[in-house]
Order: sequence, then structure tokens, then C-alpha cells
Amino acid sequence: MHEWALAESVICTISDEINKNNLSRISRVTLKIGELQQIDIEIFRFAIDTVLESYELAVDKASIVLETEPCTLKCNTCESEWSFKEHMRKMQEDDAEAIHFIPEIAHTYIRCPSCGSPDFNIRKGRGVWIESIEGEV
Repeated sequence: MHEWALAESVICTISDEINKNNLSRISRVTLKIGELQQIDIEIFRFAIDTVLESYELAVDKASIVLETEPCTLKCNTCESEWSFKEHMRKMQEDDAEAIHFIPEIAHTYIRCPSCGSPDFNIRKGRGVWIESIEGEV
């Protein structure tokens, strides 16, 4: 259900931008999806398409492009960097699901693979955002 709430937010934001900028047609919307969010892309795409149908927007489903941004983490103790993807292989399903719904708790379940510290920064790959909206006035 998380994907549906995100889809609703994305379509609302696109609608707001259309109105704010007096756009008559949208040619491309690029959405970035941080890997840490663990969004199910197929469900998210379906949700976006379905929510879009309920709005009267000049946006073609095919013009909404989804791109995943890999998640990179950096330890504040030893400065080691690693990818979330490599850590996911070792993670329990329940822990991964908890991070999916509340990414802020990643520090509870993830440790630096070099020194074991839970003190790290998420360098990139967190969140869902609209990278760009291209349209015509």
C-alpha cells in the first residue's frame, strides 16, 4: 500500500506543477526512486497509471519515467563505503520490510560491513522525488 500513497503524492505534485506553470501538456516526467525505499516498481507503476486515470491531466502514462538510484552508505567510524544492495542479501525479510516503510530506522538493522558500527550516513539512494517535469505552455 505504500506505493499507492507515493503514487497519489506524485500525481498531485504533477497536477500542482501543471497548474502553477500553466502547462498545456506534459511530455516527460522523470521520477527518481531511491533503492533504500525498496519500492516494488511494478506495483508503483500500476499505482501511478491508475491514479493518473482519476485525474484529468494532459499526461500520457508513457511519459512518466521511473529511474532507480542505487543506495550508497558511508561509515562515520571507519569511513568505509558500501552499497545497500550488497547488505540486502544478508538481511531478514522482516527487517527489509521495516526499512521499506520507515527508512529512518535503517540504522537499527544495518551495520558497517568493515567495523560493525551502526553510525553511517546515507550518501544517496533514499527517497522518492520528481527529478524533472518537461512540458509545453
